[in-house]
Amino acid sequence: MRILATSDLDPMDSDIQPFFDNLKKQKEPDLILFAGDMYNWRQLKRYREIAKFIDKLGWKCPIVAVPGNREFDEDWPKVKENTGDRITFLYDDVIVLDIKGEKVGIIGSRGILDQPTVWQMGNVVGIVDEYSHRLALLKDLLKKTKCDIKIVLTHYSTTYKTLEGESDRLYSLLGSNKLEETMIKTKVTMAVHGHAHYGTPFAFVEGMPIYNVAFPLNDGVVIIDTDKLPKEKA
Repeated sequence: MRILATSDLDPMDSDIQPFFDNLKKQKEPDLILFAGDMYNWRQLKRYREIAKFIDKLGWKCPIVAVPGNREFDEDWPKVKENTGDRITFLYDDVIVLDIKGEKVGIIGSRGILDQPTVWQMGNVVGIVDEYSHRLALLKDLLKKTKCDIKIVLTHYSTTYKTLEGESDRLYSLLGSNKLEETMIKTKVTMAVHGHAHYGTPFAFVEGMPIYNVAFPLNDGVVIIDTDKLPKEKA
């Protein structure tokens, strides 16, 4: 299965033509994953613009997305309304797709921060409890989801290893490694995230591939072939 994944178009603000130009160079994948921050501050029609462009390319593949930190909770219903059923949005939820004869389970969430940001502490009531609840929920979803290929899709990083390149003082503000153990035990095939624009594009956690697909970091979209996933050297 060939996956196209990306996130973090927010630095482009109102002009995402470089993203569209990059898509034109690709062949149709079997699945598209968006790991959040596909727009910058309340550009609520952005996902509709992206969906229309993908349809214009003639691509029929499923698209699955999760919210980033730029995409506020209160905007999510309108974002969904703008795209109809073309994009499946996961908010601490799971979907199992049948792709090329395999059951592909995607556990999707904004993700977890080990330390809420100053803005979150001042503007999101109960944010500490929210992250604690989300961690428990995601662990439960990981344990219950039965499929051939299991993918964790989040905006925030699910390991500190793909944060290397960022200041280590910021790691707890960019992601969490609290899901690592459960992902390993439940045999996650791979994890995909964004958010860390200056991090590391790829890392292993006990042999499990973790992809940081932030567009600015990779200078384009990321293509992942699940039949040719990299293996960690002994």
